[in-house]
Amino acid sequence: MEKEVFDQRDMTILIVDDEPRIRDFVRMNLELEHYLVLEASNGLEALDKLRENLPDLVLLDVMMPEMDGFETLRSIREVSTVPVIMLTVRQNEQDRIHGLDLGADDYIAKPFSPRELLLRIRALLRRSLMPAPARKTEIVVDPDLKIDFTRREVIVRGEKVVLRPTEYRLLYHLLNNAGRLLTHETLLSKVWGREYRDEAHYLRLYITYLRQKLEKDPAHPKYILTERGVGYRFKELEG
Repeated sequence: MEKEVFDQRDMTILIVDDEPRIRDFVRMNLELEHYLVLEASNGLEALDKLRENLPDLVLLDVMMPEMDGFETLRSIREVSTVPVIMLTVRQNEQDRIHGLDLGADDYIAKPFSPRELLLRIRALLRRSLMPAPARKTEIVVDPDLKIDFTRREVIVRGEKVVLRPTEYRLLYHLLNNAGRLLTHETLLSKVWGREYRDEAHYLRLYITYLRQKLEKDPAHPKYILTERGVGYRFKELEG
């Protein structure tokens, strides 16, 4: 059994939702698991609570009056890298992609079960607190791409490129297995956690993000290669 890397009694979670019924339901289930819980009924209140209390994770409703969840998330990302799970009644993938583009870490569709919510929270906290993967040597893929995992630096055509933590972790696992095919399930388990093995859209989206940042021609990638219907592999390294 995998050992948890955090003590839930030390973790503070901020719930942001304009429906008191939802906040009460979520708070009760979180407190049963010994999390400390904060509440906000709108985006502005959420930003104040974020600055004052520095929560470890935010549960953020999308559909709120005046300042919706997307606008709130955009403001959160201007000041914090706190993990954010979006709560939404919307099911279409375009909304999920929009939230992830703005910096959300995960999505849960309403109505959700307490068990699903707790599993997602635990997985995201575990991932956010996990030490960043590191390799001791600089990897020179070719003259256009150099990665130093010790310094967390990615240099693309002479320019430093900033990767999000999830992008960085995905690149690490691809490069660490350069030349080898990694299945969708393997990458999802290694990068996001075992709970995400069926969430292929997360992987597709972050592969797209990486290609946009690393490839000269993302539509015809030379570094991150697709094995259709199976998975991805990073090009074999020379030498």
